[in-house]
Amino acid sequence: MGEKLKTRYLQGFGLVVVILALVRAVFIDGHGSESSAGMTDSVAVSDSLPSYSGIAHPVRGVRSYTEAFPDTNDLQLSAAVQHGIRPAMSRQEAMKRDGERLVYIGFSPFYHVDSLKRSIPYLVPRAALLLHDMGRAFFDSLEVKHVPLHRLVVSSVLRTGDDVNKLRGHNRNATERSCHLFGTTFDVSYNRYKAVNACDTCSDRAQSDTLKRVLSEVLRDMRENGRCYVKHERKQGCFHITVR
Repeated sequence: MGEKLKTRYLQGFGLVVVILALVRAVFIDGHGSESSAGMTDSVAVSDSLPSYSGIAHPVRGVRSYTEAFPDTNDLQLSAAVQHGIRPAMSRQEAMKRDGERLVYIGFSPFYHVDSLKRSIPYLVPRAALLLHDMGRAFFDSLEVKHVPLHRLVVSSVLRTGDDVNKLRGHNRNATERSCHLFGTTFDVSYNRYKAVNACDTCSDRAQSDTLKRVLSEVLRDMRENGRCYVKHERKQGCFHITVR
């Protein structure tokens, strides 16, 4: 009796295996190529998208740029005098200063230095570190908000007395006692950015506004943490920033 049950069990098991094999063969022959094409399309679409992970954080910005960044030139000048170099009349003089270090900030993965006409790309180490951290924080913020990566554009850095005099000849509002004389201050554009990927070039007003709001969050946090003073310059289209 035991042998008969064993034989029937083996026969039944073999029949089930045969049926499953047939079903699998039919599925692969009838749908395999279509399924493969579907998988290929899915991978292609996935590869073309940014490698964001998790849920996108919201882009909020600040309620008012004027209220969030009110730091006047006099306030920033006080910090510039405290942390900066002695103003130099010429660029040659600035480069030959003994005992006063300046850091070249012409190249960075986090920001782009504009074509400078009235300044040179040098800052005191304290300000250079601030700019570096600011650009990196901007990258991090863009990533968690699922916004295409862009580098900041630095539009003005260290000025000499000659630079200030030439600037005042073209701009009556330029102050003779400029914070830029001390190597502690730089301007960051809020309507121009450098896309990391060419296809993400900021070409429309909506994207530029989004990038500005993200940047304003970064600057607000750094200002509230006591790292810098910030002034929102409407006419110049930049944030005027001095290290603290």
